[in-house]
Amino acid sequence: VQLQASGGGLVQAGGSLRLTCAASGGTFSRYAMGWFRQAPGKEREFVAAINWSGGSTLYGDPVKGRFTISRDNAKNVMYLEMDSLKPEDTAVYYCAADRSGIVTIFHDRMDYWGKGTLVTVSS
Repeated sequence: VQLQASGGGLVQAGGSLRLTCAASGGTFSRYAMGWFRQAPGKEREFVAAINWSGGSTLYGDPVKGRFTISRDNAKNVMYLEMDSLKPEDTAVYYCAADRSGIVTIFHDRMDYWGKGTLVTVSS
């Protein structure tokens, strides 16, 4: 499956962005999906994940209450709504898919990765 993340950009602190991950070439509705991010000089960090149906979600502590993950299996897309953005949210954001369909926070469980999209939050 091919994944394409989009929607990144430059935003002021306190602002919002919505990231989109479009999937093609696979059975999107069977996969668990996740968002991860990596800031310069830091390790890849779990952001959010959603199971195959959308009925189960997980969030990393730094984004709880500010970010919302969702998916539309009919359109083969996943979203990450990011509100109340902070400068520390600045990173390249990656979407990933897990064939098991089970939501996970572990990036080494993911089977497919898209190229990232850069989010920059200015103070």
